[in-house]
Amino acid sequence: MKKHLKHAKPDAAINDEVQPAPAGPQPTTTDAAPTGEPPTAAQPQEAAPPDQTHTTPPQEQIPAEELKALRERAAKADEYWDRLLRTAAELENFKKRVARERQETIKFATESLIQKLIPVLDNFETALAESQNAQHEAVKVFYTGVAMIHQQLRNVLESAGLEEIDARDKPFDPTLHEAIAQYDTTEVPDGHVFRQIRKGYKLNGRLIRPAGVIVARKPAAQQPDQPATEPIQTTNPGVERSQTT
Repeated sequence: MKKHLKHAKPDAAINDEVQPAPAGPQPTTTDAAPTGEPPTAAQPQEAAPPDQTHTTPPQEQIPAEELKALRERAAKADEYWDRLLRTAAELENFKKRVARERQETIKFATESLIQKLIPVLDNFETALAESQNAQHEAVKVFYTGVAMIHQQLRNVLESAGLEEIDARDKPFDPTLHEAIAQYDTTEVPDGHVFRQIRKGYKLNGRLIRPAGVIVARKPAAQQPDQPATEPIQTTNPGVERSQTT
């Protein structure tokens, strides 16, 4: 027991002994932040401003001849562009015109045939007018058959675009009517159609035959020794015109 106490060291001597430092570099410690404040993060360092002394080199001057050539090329480019736009517009107009002409060709492809059939239609109407007041039974049967054929022909022509022009009691229109004669009368206003001699026709809105008409004219003041004008027959049946007899 005494031997053990002899070799024991006091507590103070044990605490005063220097502890050996661990090998390797030791981490550095920062100062503790004040009580109650969180530690602040390290502020990033600002980048150094660029060197303001650096300047761009001066631009190379274009020779006057080369500048003139560039301007001429630019002018030609503008001219070629304008020509291109004009050509494109003309091509578009050409396409539209060709399409319109094609439609008109299809629309009026039967015009020549219908013009040849119109006199046949006139003959049918003349035959019907002549036999309308017939008293004989056989003629009445003939009239009925001709009327049916006439109506059938009219239906076919109308389905193809034929349209009749009715000029009776209408003002004279030189675009639709053909004045065959004039007749002095007070029954119809001056310048109006007094009588229609020949029917006019349109095909799909286009005039193919004007209506033959007699135009009314206001009578002039008659002298005591001047006879009145009377309608006379012309070479066409049913056409009347005024003439002094």
